Amino acid sequence: MSLLFAIVLSCVFVTSQIAAEGSEVVSYAGFQVWKIKPNSEEDRQFVLNIKDTYELELWNERKTARDPLDVLVPPQSQTKLKLRLAEHKIFYDVVISDLQTAIDKQKINVNSNTSNSKAAYNMDWITYHRLIDIYNFMIYLNTTYPKLVQLTKIGTSYENRPLYVLRISNSSLPGTRPAIWIDGGFHAREWISPAVATYIIQQLVEVPANANLLSNVDWYIMPVVNPDGYEYSHTTDRMWRKTRSVSSTSSCRGVDPNRNFGYKWGGLGASPSTCDETYRGPKAFSEPETLAMSNFITGKSSQIKLYLTLHSYGQYALVPYGYDVVYPPDYNEMLALANDAASKFVKYKYTVGNSAALLYAASGGSDDWAKSIGIKYSYTFELPDRGTYGFMLPSSEILPVCKDFFPALNVFATKVATCCGAVTTTTAKPQVTTTTTKPQPTTTTSKGTTTKCSCACG
Repeated sequence: MSLLFAIVLSCVFVTSQIAAEGSEVVSYAGFQVWKIKPNSEEDRQFVLNIKDTYELELWNERKTARDPLDVLVPPQSQTKLKLRLAEHKIFYDVVISDLQTAIDKQKINVNSNTSNSKAAYNMDWITYHRLIDIYNFMIYLNTTYPKLVQLTKIGTSYENRPLYVLRISNSSLPGTRPAIWIDGGFHAREWISPAVATYIIQQLVEVPANANLLSNVDWYIMPVVNPDGYEYSHTTDRMWRKTRSVSSTSSCRGVDPNRNFGYKWGGLGASPSTCDETYRGPKAFSEPETLAMSNFITGKSSQIKLYLTLHSYGQYALVPYGYDVVYPPDYNEMLALANDAASKFVKYKYTVGNSAALLYAASGGSDDWAKSIGIKYSYTFELPDRGTYGFMLPSSEILPVCKDFFPALNVFATKVATCCGAVTTTTAKPQVTTTTTKPQPTTTTSKGTTTKCSCACG
């Protein structure tokens, strides 16, 4: 990648930015985020049943009856909802009293400049960054460290933005060692996700102390899977979640990319309605973003041994399957590795377990798909926090989240480097473990389960 290419890329971004910012900016003045606290499963179902009546949007839903529900409440519904909850003796806390105020505060710390005289690139982890900064950072690393970093354009988004993957490898024969895939930015409003992904890139490439993570493993990292949505969340609608594709049957735009993958597509937790936040799309891989990503990963599936997708929020380490409460045959081994990784977190405690059992069923997810094509270890990590800020996590939390998360990569790299495959037979239903305090590295097994490494990948 040359400097000329970076300049051309900047011009493309400026043009698309002007077009996006010509749209009417969505205001969330008066909107509040409530943490509703059901006392029973009946209470929980009551809240879910009145969701559409009061135009509520669930920000985070847990499956356990007494777990709180984080709900975005529009101004016109607040008085009536307050009375309905009081009738049923359901309590709530207002965690964000005015969402637009929180958005304005967060955007003050967004860095959208294209130059920085104090650094070789315009990236840091004390502010949230626009897409141009993230892409120029990747281009810079590719140019500066050509023997270590390779930048690949795997396709283009619906709005014609490049889709970039960075390979990091110090091998003389890149592509011959086991690899780890990491992605972020599936859902546009989850800004902490690309921030953590870019931090991981910087640590792997520019910090010599982390060279051990490159000794036996290659890395493929895609910080922003959904660049159109990510930009739109900066310019027009901070709460935008989906892609920006146009439907032929509706004025509602976009598809939930994490309901658009081809394994168990169209099942539970994936809406057929174009206007819903979890719209699955007209068919599996209908989105150019998910199609390009799946094609690239499929081409590397014999090399990639661990798939890690970063989302927010809730502080969960989720193990497939997510399409329903179904466990793969090697679930206990996957769970043990997730617990081991979560044991490295100090500041933020993560809950570890099966996706559908802990939260809700969601079909068409990327982690289920990755597992289905033979990538042994596949995980979704829901980054902090637990709902104090939710999607509005302050920029002051970026670096603490990144630093807390990074040590877990050593656990994953060690596993991938020493055991590239496993043979597991299960004769009893696997256990689900939930970790709410700092976990210890453990291996969870059920009677009749045996696991052994079938090959070494050093």
